[in-house]
Amino acid sequence: MNLDGLKTVGIAGAGLVGRVLALNLIQRDIQVTLFERDKADTVPNAAGYTAAGMLAPYAELELMDAELFQLGMRSIELWPGLVDWMAAQGYPVDLQQRGSLILAHQNDRADLQHFMRQLLHKLPAGYQLEALNNQRISELEPELAHHHQAWWLPNEGQVDSTQFFAQSETLLKNHPLVTWRDNTEVKQLSSRQIDEQTFDWAFDCRGLGAKTDIKDLRGVRGEVFWLDAPEVKLSRPVRLMHPRYRIYIVPRANGRYVIGASEIESEDRSPMSVRSSLELLSAVYSVHPGFAEARIVNQLTNCRPALGDNLPRIEQLDGLTRINGLYRHGYLFSPAIIEKALGAF
Repeated sequence: MNLDGLKTVGIAGAGLVGRVLALNLIQRDIQVTLFERDKADTVPNAAGYTAAGMLAPYAELELMDAELFQLGMRSIELWPGLVDWMAAQGYPVDLQQRGSLILAHQNDRADLQHFMRQLLHKLPAGYQLEALNNQRISELEPELAHHHQAWWLPNEGQVDSTQFFAQSETLLKNHPLVTWRDNTEVKQLSSRQIDEQTFDWAFDCRGLGAKTDIKDLRGVRGEVFWLDAPEVKLSRPVRLMHPRYRIYIVPRANGRYVIGASEIESEDRSPMSVRSSLELLSAVYSVHPGFAEARIVNQLTNCRPALGDNLPRIEQLDGLTRINGLYRHGYLFSPAIIEKALGAF
């Protein structure tokens, strides 16, 4: 079926991928029904809500090949159009693309140099990164002037994930082309059908909810803090080299920072451990002493859906498309993955 021939679409799962898909479809005047297992007016139980919303194709290149890097760069091109469209409907979302910094303390300087050699070796032609001395660090982030070496990764940024979830849900629930079914766990999913309802096409965007249908699907635990730190003034995401984690410090509005994230091979969603708490909080304090007086306003844990190869997957069947396995790159990949999935029609 041609995409233009679709009139009705069912989407199982209203997490990040399901929402980005629904927003794309209603822009094409396609009627959408979203099936969401969470109850109305509850905190979303979705990895995309817990995520820091990073758009970091350079920083994540060590885990990617050139094709995935280009997929991430394509998403960076697509996010502004999606956010602008949402704002035009009256639902603004903060999107920041001023680049990011990656730095290391003296004891981890060798790890940073090794990481950057790997990254520069894998970087496709036409892309350049900037090594920063103390003066350039001071120009970009004056409060990090005590760090003597860092790298600037251009075009990287972040989407305010909590804002995106709140605004996208309100937009979709109020849109005349959308039926949002809360508290509905999908029992049966097949060609053109979700439970007892038939559509021109069905999409499976359930993340870990699709484990019975995707055999190599697993959860990878991630943990984040929300800190209110009025004494800290950072304007762009900072990544700190760390022996165990890829630690990001992500600035949001009004002095809020998202700190994350651990990466643990477990589907445990219990509260954060003492070890993770100490490592994450001591790491951010070591970057900026102003975090000493920050207030912990939230700590979140969740499990990212990952496949055996840790790569995103689009499975196109007759009347059914499965999209899953975005792992730790949900915000980085989702617009481009949706574009790719819809382009297959």
